[in-house]
Amino acid sequence: MKKHNQISNTIISFELKELKPFLIQQNYSKVVILVDQHTFKYCLPILQKQLVSFLPIIIKIKAGEEFKNIDTCEQIWNQFLKNNVDRKAVLINLGGGLVTDLGGFAASVYKRGIDFIHIPTSLLAMVDAAIGGKTGVDYNAFKNIIGNFSVPKGVFIHTGFLATLPQNQLLSGWAEMLKHGLIADKNYFDELVTCDDIVKINAKTWLLWIQKSICIKNSIVEKDPHEKGIRKVLNFGHTIGHAIESYYLLNSKKPLLHGEAVAYGMLEEARMSVLYNGLSKPEFLYITYGIEKYFSPILERILKDNYSKSWKPLMKQDKKNEQEQFQFTFLNAIGDAKHNCVIAWKELL
Repeated sequence: MKKHNQISNTIISFELKELKPFLIQQNYSKVVILVDQHTFKYCLPILQKQLVSFLPIIIKIKAGEEFKNIDTCEQIWNQFLKNNVDRKAVLINLGGGLVTDLGGFAASVYKRGIDFIHIPTSLLAMVDAAIGGKTGVDYNAFKNIIGNFSVPKGVFIHTGFLATLPQNQLLSGWAEMLKHGLIADKNYFDELVTCDDIVKINAKTWLLWIQKSICIKNSIVEKDPHEKGIRKVLNFGHTIGHAIESYYLLNSKKPLLHGEAVAYGMLEEARMSVLYNGLSKPEFLYITYGIEKYFSPILERILKDNYSKSWKPLMKQDKKNEQEQFQFTFLNAIGDAKHNCVIAWKELL
């Protein structure tokens, strides 16, 4: 068991078998497991083998970004009350980014906060959503606009869960891994771009790259836990990406996955980095190659839909905005990012 984050004291382990002794040590009054309909079927049986003696309470919610809202939180809180969950209980969030974000928020405000643990089952959650202490739900389709900073007691990562994921879910997490390379480690970005088929990545390589992404994110979060400054570099691609994701959530029967929207956002914000921040054109072309290599069908869909006049106004709700100005993260070069790059709304909308 390894402690990565000195600020939060969150335990990060890559051994699921270490969960049981951790729970015994904490002496929780009740163990509650939050799952969605997919992790209930594919992942819960694996976890339950580790928790036979705990008789955990299972709460199942619906999968899908459209259910990441206060209504779902109310379902969880009602189940807490029904099962007499007290402040000495723990909530284990077994799922992807929806479950970790929403479950973390639900736990962090129930009776002014109970402990929670993340067991991420998607690549996106392993490298991003479960790391760093952000919780939240969507409101009126605006991404994560209700939430707080609350760190889990532990994050237990089992890369075997990746075998349950379809390729588009792997790619959604892959976008965040590319982002980590773009903002902090050119060599890491280079490694990822050389991969020809993410479905064929072996377990050893997955573990190595997931650890690299976690280390990059944690090194930034430790310096700025509450996103007052340098942590904003982690939002590269997200100002545009979140707006697009929200638009499709509101207007399409086939919403985009988070990483799909962020991939487009990174491409556009890299383009803006050339215009506003001096990113070299050769590096921009390399970034374009690195993103298009994996996301061409999604990028083509977004460009074909040509809804920029509709989704751009949604950027006004970005959490980083101040005084009717966008606070972008731009690239100085691959592996080097600059936060708080100010662009007036009227320049882009």
